[in-house]
Amino acid sequence: MSGKKHIHFEYLKTKIVAMMQQSFPGINSSIAEWKGQEITDFQEDLRIRVNAHISEKWFYTHMKSRQLSIPRIDMLNLLSKYAGYANWDDFVFKNSDVISNDPPAISTKKSANRFFLLIPLIVLVIVTMFYGVFKIFNTQQYRFCFYDADTRDPITNSQIEVTLLLEGETPVQNLAGPGGCFVLKTDKSLVKMVVKAPYYRTDTIKRIVRKLNRNEMVMLHADDYTLMIHYFSMMKVDDWAKRRSRLEAMINDGAMICQVVNDKDATGMALYNKEEFIDKMTMPSGSLKNIEILSSQMRENKIMVLRFRINEKKR
Repeated sequence: MSGKKHIHFEYLKTKIVAMMQQSFPGINSSIAEWKGQEITDFQEDLRIRVNAHISEKWFYTHMKSRQLSIPRIDMLNLLSKYAGYANWDDFVFKNSDVISNDPPAISTKKSANRFFLLIPLIVLVIVTMFYGVFKIFNTQQYRFCFYDADTRDPITNSQIEVTLLLEGETPVQNLAGPGGCFVLKTDKSLVKMVVKAPYYRTDTIKRIVRKLNRNEMVMLHADDYTLMIHYFSMMKVDDWAKRRSRLEAMINDGAMICQVVNDKDATGMALYNKEEFIDKMTMPSGSLKNIEILSSQMRENKIMVLRFRINEKKR
């Protein structure tokens, strides 16, 4: 396709802009800057005036870009008709003098547009490369190990749930290993996580991590109430009334208590209210022995939610 036809097509775009400004006076005077609603308005105006339709993809390919190829003759005829001419040949004929008298200005504008488009692209590529290198060298691996705040012993062989709270992202849930440690790779300096473990209070941990210290000790505080329930289920007690009064004080009246059942025949759960659970725990022949706490939630310093199972190996 000759360069002259391409220059004609670029000039036709200016005529299309002039036609659009009759219906939309505030539209951008550069068709290359049209987007979103401006493209939609052009599609609708084209349909009304010449009963033609173009897709948004076609618009970006032929109207916004400055590639050397131009559209097919049938589309050139439609666009010329929209601009107020009989067809493409009529447009070329009536504007030959204008085009031939002013080619340097169009060429200069084209070169200037390419220059101003190229510079931001180069800057973007450079910034992206530096950011990628920064991320690679700044990402470090940190090890968080959990300890009992009272005994200073590591919490091992316990299901420790770690929920990472990442800025701008949904929480990410993980489990610590059998040794009571959790490994995290991050380029952030501030780490925020929610830690849950049986017999320990749920805690939100915030740590400013440093490259020179990649091993973090996290202290968890024991949940005295759940520990007490666990011990009650294992102890032989003669004063059942005293145990009942302690349980009454520890558990919220509206508590939801769930026993997870997992045996050879079936997997399910049993639900108790406060009174049912206390009855089971305070009867000498009760079935709730050797309780293993799975999780708990507190409200107003009382147990509101309790999940447990029976450790059959210790019965």
